Amino acid sequence: MADEKKTILVVDDEPDVREYITAMLEDNGYLVKTANDGQQALDAMAQGLPDLITLDVSMPEKSGVRLYRDMKESDERKHVPIIMITGVDSTFEKFISSRKQVSAPDGYIQKPIDQTKLLELVKKLTS
Repeated sequence: MADEKKTILVVDDEPDVREYITAMLEDNGYLVKTANDGQQALDAMAQGLPDLITLDVSMPEKSGVRLYRDMKESDERKHVPIIMITGVDSTFEKFISSRKQVSAPDGYIQKPIDQTKLLELVKKLTS
């Protein structure tokens, strides 16, 4: 692991999922910040951009899809890699990847989360 820890912003409205992903990432040497929804994520990013975001799709307030679109339309934030995490089936991956307005997510993980797959993706996208 490099000397400087990579910062991951975990955005999920389910406390259990946030805690699970946070523990997994921290155990693997990442610095983790969390947000309950898209608005909290934007507030957290006002203090500095993370190296990567894991983003739940279905959340109250500002949904993952809305935040994703906002991120990709922002010159300042569009370069931050985003891994979509959702309980929605694979048809959602096809849908979000087919949007013309914004690029496809950098990664996609279905719940229940495959820990090995998520860690490999995070490592690849933050290297």
